[in-house]
This record gives sequence, structure tokens and C-alpha cells, in this order.
Amino acid sequence: MPKLLILCNESESYRRIIEAENLPDLTWAFAPADDVDIVLGEPSRIKAALDSLPALSWAQSIWAGVEPLLDPASRHNYILTNARGVFGKLMSEYVIGYLLLHERKILKRLEDQKNKRWDDTDTGTLRGKTIGILGIGSIGADVARTAKFFGMTVRGYTWSSENSTDVDEYFHGNNLLEFAKGVDYLVNILPNTKDTRKIINADLLNALPAHALVINVGRGPAVDESALLEALISNRIAGAVLDVYEKEPLPQDHPFWSAPNLHMTFHTAAPSLPEDIAKIFIENYKLLIAGKPLKYQVDFEKGY
Repeated sequence: MPKLLILCNESESYRRIIEAENLPDLTWAFAPADDVDIVLGEPSRIKAALDSLPALSWAQSIWAGVEPLLDPASRHNYILTNARGVFGKLMSEYVIGYLLLHERKILKRLEDQKNKRWDDTDTGTLRGKTIGILGIGSIGADVARTAKFFGMTVRGYTWSSENSTDVDEYFHGNNLLEFAKGVDYLVNILPNTKDTRKIINADLLNALPAHALVINVGRGPAVDESALLEALISNRIAGAVLDVYEKEPLPQDHPFWSAPNLHMTFHTAAPSLPEDIAKIFIENYKLLIAGKPLKYQVDFEKGY
């Protein structure tokens, strides 16, 4: 019978939700063992346990990103599925929240209140602004849909697909700089692959208008950090919002901590909530025992 091991901090919450489903034949393990064939958890913790899981046939990541398990030196003789379809609304809240913070000058209004300064000058609006989204998968499509609700023009950059009807104009391949021209808000949601590393580089930043805001909620390596730092210091762009970094946790001596016009969060834009991720596992488990292909399988070569 299938034996499941959960490797994450919220293991009890996951177990409670999964047990309530009364999944047929499922048994439990509480530590890596020779007979464990299914693992649900954080990719970094799964990778650390791989040598103790010789029978592993399926690993369900609770994250969208699975970089630790893509290491060429690691075993790839099992099915790897990631979390998809649950982060879009959370990511949309984050992105739109920071767009409104910037456009409505919320921090300045708070400072005015603190200093008893009456400033009744108008702020901006998202309506009519252009958002450029790097990566229109399920998450990008949700961000595009939310942006359209606020009356924004949406540009999308993808390798080939054009599945979201909320994108007003698609760009592909060598059209990256054309995509960036005139964008008020640049949002990266691309996965970490060899083609996406440092995609936000000096050339792309120079193609943006000086009033543009850059937001990275995809993967840290997508940003050339030196180029972004230079753009912030020189006021080449208006600012940036970063939730992910090339090295995490960010070292305390990293210049981002004191960079001008930079807001930082710490890989918290779209948390993996047990009530969301457990549904993915439950659906996939039912497919597994029915002998059907699992959803959200990761190609170890492509990285997504």
C-alpha cells in the first residue's frame, strides 16, 4: 500500500486535511524509510532525504519552484509534481497592493499625517497604466485578470503561449525590449530556467521609462542584481519591489538593504497554505491509484 511521508513545517495541518479525505489504501510514515514511496513537502527537505528514500516514486512539492530537486547530481527516477493553480490570487493581491502603494503614494500620505502636513495634491491611478508581465502561466493570467479589473493595459511576454484573454498584447522571443517600452509596471513571474536567468538586465532596465516600477515575484536569478542596483542608485527607474533574491536569506551586507526606492519582502508574496496545497495532493493521489497521469508534472530537463 502507498506510504506517505510529509516533510514541511506544517506537517500536522497537512495530515489532518488529508486524513479527513479517507483516501483509500494510504498509509503514513513519520521519517524517511526504505518503504516510503510518496513524499509531500518542501523541495529542499525532500532533496536532503532522497538518499533515505530508495522506493520513492512520486514527490509532490508544496512550492511552485522546485529548484533544489533539479540538481543534475540528484536522483530523477521518480515523478515530480509541483503546486500550481493556487498562487494566482495571492500573487495578485501582492502585486496590486504594491502598485496601489506606489500609485496612490500611500507611504507619503502616512508621512504627511505624522508630520501634520496637509497635502491635497492629486495622486495617480492604475486606470490607463500599462503593466508588463513576464510569464503568463496560471499565476500571470490571474495577475492580468486583476489588472484588467483596475482598467490597466496588459502586455504579456511568453515563449509561445497566448492563453490569457486578459492580455492586450503578447510579445515573444527577441521582442523583449519592445515589450518593455512604455511599460509603467514591469512584473516578473517567470520560473528559474537557463533562459530566464538575468532576463531583467541593464538592457531591459534601460528600455523602461524613468517612472517605471519593477516587481520580482518570480525567481531571484531572473534579476541582474548589479544592474538593478545601478538603476536604483542612478534613478534610472522609479523603484523596485523584490520578494525573491539570487541568494536567500539575503546576506546582511548585501547593498539591497540600503538601496534607494526599494521595497523588500522575504519570499512571502504567495505562501503555500496547507488548505490549498493539500487539495492538489488529494487530487493527484486519486489519479495515481486510478492509474492516470498526475497533474502538474515537472520536466527535470526544462525545470518546470
